[in-house]
Amino acid sequence: MSTLQNRIVRARQLAGSRTDWKQISACCLFLCVGSPFFARAQTGFTFREDPGRHVDVLLDDKPVVRYMITHVPSSDPKSLTATNKPFLHLFDPQGKELITNSGNGGEHPHHRGIMIGWTKTTFNGKLYNFWGMYNNAQIHRSFSVRETDRERAVLTSQVDWISHAGETVIREARTITVRRADAPAYAQVDVDSTLAACLGDVFLNGDPEHAGVQFRAADETLRAATRFAYPGADTDPRKVSDPPWVAAQFTLAGKVYGVVQMNHTGNPRGSRISAYRNYCRFGYFPAPVTLKPGQPFTLRYRFLAFADGLPQAETLPSVCAAYTGCGDASPAVTARPAEQPAR
Repeated sequence: MSTLQNRIVRARQLAGSRTDWKQISACCLFLCVGSPFFARAQTGFTFREDPGRHVDVLLDDKPVVRYMITHVPSSDPKSLTATNKPFLHLFDPQGKELITNSGNGGEHPHHRGIMIGWTKTTFNGKLYNFWGMYNNAQIHRSFSVRETDRERAVLTSQVDWISHAGETVIREARTITVRRADAPAYAQVDVDSTLAACLGDVFLNGDPEHAGVQFRAADETLRAATRFAYPGADTDPRKVSDPPWVAAQFTLAGKVYGVVQMNHTGNPRGSRISAYRNYCRFGYFPAPVTLKPGQPFTLRYRFLAFADGLPQAETLPSVCAAYTGCGDASPAVTARPAEQPAR
């Protein structure tokens, strides 16, 4: 007999020889609510969807991230960029406010949340911009994976990269995995992108400012307060290759946040970073690559978000060690203020 059954029997004994089912039912409800089984049933990861617009990932009923999937075709060049790519928003620790850029106006609206793209995408002898997008588009088609449990949530979005000529140049499987974060982080998000050429070879190129997998804070970020951190002593972000992580601290509505992006050990070598803009857009630009039909290409990154800014500099290497495989071999950290972007 289970512990819960024993408690029910005891409740009946306490009720006396005459069975009082109302009293027993109330007692059972109290015992269930107090049991660890009931507590587990009420916690964990769940999805909340606004069909055709976005899917939220919630932990213990509190939003952590929002995956934007809206696509509204338009013949107006001024509105083409409004919904031409799916991207990932990040919430604040309370799950109330989005702290990433929506792309609705402001500075460089094509920078949206956590995004992926290449400004110089060559296919069939023609050059396409899948960063600023313009008259090209990344279109979410469906979710091939939607899984949640107590410890994680997994979404895999099937995304078609469509040229302005209407050709599906690339098919992408973008997997977003959200797990419980270890303190002092409040959110941990893995973004894995598997890209496959559809009609022929596709060459992905650009530069650290206009290609790769990157993070953009909300446009209302206080420009003068943005700071960046890099592994190693006296690191020059424009010259370093394959850094295991890069981090930013930014201020939004009087609150300070920190975000770290980590480079998976399985990613191809030769990555560079963009991490110095005062509006807080940063991330990895992988080495140029040619996608070939039948040979999928995968990139993997992890993002950690912190309330009250980044953790102490000396702890950043150890925070990233499990994912990057770098351990504490380079405990030194370079901290630099952001730069005013060139006009």
